[in-house]
Amino acid sequence: MSAAPQPASQTSMIQPIAADMNAVNTVIRQQLHSDVPLVNQIAEYIISAGGKRIRPVLVLLVANAYGYRGTDHHTLAAVVEFIHTATLLHDDVVDESSMRRGRKTANALFGNAASVLVGDFVYSRAFQMMVGVRNMRVMEILADATNVIAEGEVLQLLNMHDPDVTEERYLQVIRSKTAKLFEAAAQLGALIASAGEAEIEAAAEYGRSLGTAFQLIDDVLDYSGNAGDIGKNVGDDLREGKPTLPLIYLMQKGTDEQRALVRNCIEQGSTDHFDEILAAITRSGALDYTKREAEKAAQRAADAMSLLAPSTFKDSLLQLCAFAVDRNH
Repeated sequence: MSAAPQPASQTSMIQPIAADMNAVNTVIRQQLHSDVPLVNQIAEYIISAGGKRIRPVLVLLVANAYGYRGTDHHTLAAVVEFIHTATLLHDDVVDESSMRRGRKTANALFGNAASVLVGDFVYSRAFQMMVGVRNMRVMEILADATNVIAEGEVLQLLNMHDPDVTEERYLQVIRSKTAKLFEAAAQLGALIASAGEAEIEAAAEYGRSLGTAFQLIDDVLDYSGNAGDIGKNVGDDLREGKPTLPLIYLMQKGTDEQRALVRNCIEQGSTDHFDEILAAITRSGALDYTKREAEKAAQRAADAMSLLAPSTFKDSLLQLCAFAVDRNH
């Protein structure tokens, strides 16, 4: 088992790929250009919001860790960020979200129709770019990932307002909706560096587990975070009727009164009793349980990199595992 790395700031983690990230940002801005002004306006709004850019970081770190020399990793890093951006545009419409990354969502500012259609533009531009890499395996990985993500979105929709969702059903949503693109990003980095099949699968496991850890901590932060830090409204998951792991745990371990309260809030999609729910979640140990599950996932990710040769890039990949569970945003 790999030793647990010490947490690091995101800035220090991406320092080894700072030049690559600048190149990716250039590709993103070039490829998002359109002759349609509204596309440019919304695309610029989304990109300028920033974000952690973890998925492109994974492509770059893994590719460099396996000694890649070339520029295709810049293109593919931009592709995975475009796929992620398109899903966010669509998600915010479906969830009727009004705040992301500390700013109004695109749908709140430009309307639902424009957000969905520009999301489609960003998706299709990603596929244009991946074709340009001229590698059928790359296309297979990304086509599979986007399809699984779409399935995950539908699974989540089916789980909405359903207080009987089990932990396994919820983890299936995480694996599909969130972890799959992390998995694809890490896989792509190993693939284009001509790593062996065992190394490509290890990279996939790393991404899958890291993505799971990130989502579980997001679940924790929705009940314990600060809106200014997490860039969205605390309690959004409850308002949207999403039965995330802290609520599922409380339904399993809580009192009859707590279960009845949670059931009603999930079914109604209400935050009227948010303070009561938060107190019950905290007392029950649901947040601690969710964080422990995130730590287990992060450790699986670190273990998957155990055979990778030492480098500053490997150090950053391991530090990401610590960052995933020890962050406040």
